[in-house]
Amino acid sequence: MGSEESHAPVAVELDGVTKRYGDTAAVDDVSLRVREGEFFTLVGPSGCGKTTTLRLIAGFEAPTEGAIRFGGDSVAGVPPEARDVGVVFQNYALFPHMTVGENVGYGLNFADPPGGVTRGERVAELLELVDLPDAADRDPESLSGGQKQRVAMARAIAPGPDVLLLDEPMSALDARLRERLRVQVKAIQSELGITTVYVTHDQEEALAISDRVAVMSGGTPEQVAPPRTVYREPATRFVAEFVGDNNVFTGRVVGASGTADAEGERGGDGAVDGETGALDDGARDGNETAIEVDGERFRVGLGDRDARTSPGPGDRITVCVRPEHLRIGGGRNRITATVANAEFLGETTRMTLDWGGREIVIRARDPLSGEVAVGFDPADAHVIGVESE
Repeated sequence: MGSEESHAPVAVELDGVTKRYGDTAAVDDVSLRVREGEFFTLVGPSGCGKTTTLRLIAGFEAPTEGAIRFGGDSVAGVPPEARDVGVVFQNYALFPHMTVGENVGYGLNFADPPGGVTRGERVAELLELVDLPDAADRDPESLSGGQKQRVAMARAIAPGPDVLLLDEPMSALDARLRERLRVQVKAIQSELGITTVYVTHDQEEALAISDRVAVMSGGTPEQVAPPRTVYREPATRFVAEFVGDNNVFTGRVVGASGTADAEGERGGDGAVDGETGALDDGARDGNETAIEVDGERFRVGLGDRDARTSPGPGDRITVCVRPEHLRIGGGRNRITATVANAEFLGETTRMTLDWGGREIVIRARDPLSGEVAVGFDPADAHVIGVESE
């Protein structure tokens, strides 16, 4: 699951869905397709519309406009209990007057266990699945936060729903426990093959467990793609700056595609022909152009853009470079900056550099101080957007 070329049937579809509260659109013209068996995550800051989108899918809210379909059939007017979804909330919502086993089996009061097993067998099977095989007779209040969340997940999937909805299920847990539990959640989802829509504000969590991610802002997805694509090829400046550390630059194109700059200056390791501005053989590493940012000139890769979509001289261009792609003393594009602060993170040190008043983030093994030279290669710069002058 998770590749953009997947031909799996669509399990959940949102078609032009909008949800307004008065004059405010919490969800604005959202169109999404979640495939069968997919782990699909809505991620974004508070107020971006991700939880409202989940509530619309669950049936707790009705859309102001647009359609929601399960397996191609509209669920307009279908109440939550008839939508065949399991929901796991942020606060667990376990029944304190019931045992763990009774909590897990609660949904089986309204539906027969799937697979022809008995109620007791289904409860035992699910407690084994969530690694709590001996907890059936325990009081929920005796469990840790992570154990309660796993019980809540077992309860949600007990009736065998077609779709599992998870609303910030780990936000109340400490960081170490979150890491362990997200592995378990993904393993359970994969074993069951259940279509899952997951809501989180944690970008690392979204990247770690999802087949595809929808990065939301202002009530609408800014990018929907597999995690690696979202991280390496952000579609917008918001995505580039929201998902992990990133260095975003906006400059002016000073050379046509495949050239350095019109003035024939030299940059990095590649020589430039003074008459044509073309890169020599040592610098011709695919489709590149030259840009100027705050008086400095860099070469950036254009990926698979062809002549029709490549930026031309004078265009404004926005690119991003991840901190791990900035190298001390290396790369064809180089700048000199001053170390402003350093944070030791264990495997790496995260440093903030001051480059003429602009903040640059870099990661390296050891901390640095004073003035340093850093660089990156053209292929490590991703073009976010181009505006013609």
